[in-house]
Amino acid sequence: MSLAITGASGQLGRLVTAELLKTVDASELVLLTRNPDALDVPGADVRAFDFNAASPDAFAGVDRLLLISGSEIGARVDGHKAAVDAAVAAGVGFITYTSIPNPSDSNPIIVAAEHRATEEHIRASGVRWAFLRNNIYAEMQLGAYQGALATGRLESNGGPTGFVTRADCARAAAAVLAGGDHDGREYDITGPEALGPVELAALFSEVGGKPVEAALVDDAEYTNGLVRATGMPEPVAAGYATFGTGARLGYSAVVSTAVRDLTGRDPEPLRTVLGG
Repeated sequence: MSLAITGASGQLGRLVTAELLKTVDASELVLLTRNPDALDVPGADVRAFDFNAASPDAFAGVDRLLLISGSEIGARVDGHKAAVDAAVAAGVGFITYTSIPNPSDSNPIIVAAEHRATEEHIRASGVRWAFLRNNIYAEMQLGAYQGALATGRLESNGGPTGFVTRADCARAAAAVLAGGDHDGREYDITGPEALGPVELAALFSEVGGKPVEAALVDDAEYTNGLVRATGMPEPVAAGYATFGTGARLGYSAVVSTAVRDLTGRDPEPLRTVLGG
């Protein structure tokens, strides 16, 4: 059976590949990437792939596909649709796609609409499918952790979030891609608990050994703070702020048993990522 991964040279793609190689021969893997020279996986079929130029040839001989969402936020839907269409034309029988929890039309998170559109296109394609709705990566809190320890202040416009490690996302993705009865399943891939700003500040303080206070701010103030702290353009900062908005409204508070159900292992808590 041939298993393919898009974005195979990215952080998640590499972790999924490593996980699959524990149980699958490298000759069964098709690794799709814009940068083939960046991958060295002896025995695997490494193919050049670009969402914007997707063709059935890229998926020739593939049975099951892990479609890792592209990195160009705001400009991904056409590429995702092209990849799905090319995969279906090539005879791929199953696609599992990395989405987010609650990608509804009411979810204000900037990427929700793209994920929703991609899910809808996959459903309409006629291919067998499963969705891996990964919550916010735990590793993305490292910058906030370090900044909070330095300033004693965790500024946030967010709410409870079921932070999940990339490693747990990779283990779950590998399990679904490798086989089994996952057709039509929507898996919320989450950590073991949902933490809001107050809980995060307490955890940062406990692990870092320094006092940290949660400072709850509105979306505009959070956006302005990002601009001041990083120099990023205001529209980009406003996009980042929508993740907090969505969390505050409850869209990221999802906690599930999917990681354990799929992998047999409990998901790692954020504490482990922080070194606690």
